[in-house]
Amino acid sequence: MLVAVALSALAMTAIVALRYLATSGFFAWLTGRVRPGYHAPLKPQIGREIRWSLASAAIYGIPAGIAAWGWREHGLTQIYSGWTDYPLWYLPLSVLLYLFAHDTWFYWTHRLMHRPRIFRVAHAVHHASRPPTAWAAMSFHPIEALSGAVVIPALVFLVPIHVAMLGCVLLVMTVMGVTNHMGWEIFPGRLVHSRAGNWLITASHHQLHHERYACNYGLYFRFWDRLCKTDRGLSAAFRR
Repeated sequence: MLVAVALSALAMTAIVALRYLATSGFFAWLTGRVRPGYHAPLKPQIGREIRWSLASAAIYGIPAGIAAWGWREHGLTQIYSGWTDYPLWYLPLSVLLYLFAHDTWFYWTHRLMHRPRIFRVAHAVHHASRPPTAWAAMSFHPIEALSGAVVIPALVFLVPIHVAMLGCVLLVMTVMGVTNHMGWEIFPGRLVHSRAGNWLITASHHQLHHERYACNYGLYFRFWDRLCKTDRGLSAAFRR
């Protein structure tokens, strides 16, 4: 059993690492096309971001591998594959439930990471990216990586989700994690400044967190920032 779990964790580590390299690599390439020269003075920083991110991939891979093993070998999770196992309306709802639960966990652990002592020990690694780049999405100290690695694996044991919808959750998590750190806004202004955009987090919103630190803590939605009065709007540089 231990060998099977270890192999599953190793496989998931490789998948997470390759997903990071492919996604961040693509958006870094896109940044070079849209913002020529943006990365030129940041090569030492990008090297650090990649090294921390690959270490984070191993930490993310372990609980993900355990969950994958539990699903494949013993059916221990709430992941299902039949389209009619639950009502069809539950498919999009499950995605929203996962994203909201993940966003809630991220908001409060992120605020905890900004307590002075924890910040110095762990979260300072992420904020060493000045400015952030597409490679910074997983650039975490192991303590912070562990706090983020357990969320989705824990949810699959608690909340039913179709395997395809779980793929959607992972896609949103990956793309938003990278695009929020690109240093420029990839989404059109008509979305960012729309009614829906006022509740969604994009690079325009997250950039201000990297500028001011004590605000804009959310991951996907601005709900908790608004409720807790930590939302400071969008980066002035991005508004220009």
